[in-house]
Amino acid sequence: MTSFLDPAILFFVFGLLAGGLRSNLEIPAPISRFLSLYLLMALGLKGGFALSASGLTTQVTISLAAALLLALVVPAIGYLLLRRVLGGFDAAAIAATYGSVSAVTFITAVQYLDTHGVAFGGHMAAAMALMESPAIVMAVVLANLARQRQAAAGGASAGPARPAPALRQILHESFTDGAQLLLLGAMVVGILTGEAGESAMKPFAVDLFKGMLAFFLLDMGLLAARHMGDLKGKSPWLLGYALLGPLAHAALALGLARALGLSAGDGALLMVLAASASYIAVPAVVRQAIPEANPSLYVGMSLGLTFPFNILLGIPLYVAIAQRVLG
Repeated sequence: MTSFLDPAILFFVFGLLAGGLRSNLEIPAPISRFLSLYLLMALGLKGGFALSASGLTTQVTISLAAALLLALVVPAIGYLLLRRVLGGFDAAAIAATYGSVSAVTFITAVQYLDTHGVAFGGHMAAAMALMESPAIVMAVVLANLARQRQAAAGGASAGPARPAPALRQILHESFTDGAQLLLLGAMVVGILTGEAGESAMKPFAVDLFKGMLAFFLLDMGLLAARHMGDLKGKSPWLLGYALLGPLAHAALALGLARALGLSAGDGALLMVLAASASYIAVPAVVRQAIPEANPSLYVGMSLGLTFPFNILLGIPLYVAIAQRVLG
């Protein structure tokens, strides 16, 4: 219950209500973009300062390896399950969306851990960056295979095939995304400047963080409410995946964290990353890479159901379970 009394979460709930009432309340797109970039920059700086203090330890390396493994396993499992109820293109697009991560969900979880005094490693911001792109690459490969099977099955009567986007171009877009580069760049700045940089940037990266996050979650609440309509008439199996999939992915991350001996804070963040779903970066790439897929499915599921679930219920649940299981 205490998570609902957090100002940032309450602003998200307020945004959901305002969007549900079809209010004309709106955060201008340039301001929303600025807020997301600020949060990523502040998060990168915090992670860099923490890494500067701790160094590249064995625990850091293990955590990053675990994140990369999840980034490969989650979309692979998701595709195999979704392929039973969907065509290849939609299954690949949704698997990519749920195999990647939500930066806002992660940032909210970091703030939750800070508020509740749960220690975690700053390197988990690097784990988030590592987990963003593998699912996209996997989805593009699966979509290209689906196109080849479609062309082979259709033969000459199928007409001209839709040209597949170049994998090189998709890879470039995935790994040079501006938001991801800003996160990594800020982390490098934090590592290089260390304690002196942390002291100088504290008013920017720490003091403003909570208010900026609350403002951004207000905007995300409005956006999530408006995408809930995309789910009308969709298969109950897909709605179930949007809610149960994150729980299963979090459980997989918890088992991995326990096997590797991760701390409760790092394990909780690994669970949050595995349970989250991208609704900005991946859909933007998937629209170009897999135009045959239906955007109302992968955007509606991730933003209309999974994101609100994780923000309101998932984060406190994952943290509580991680503390109990991982100590």
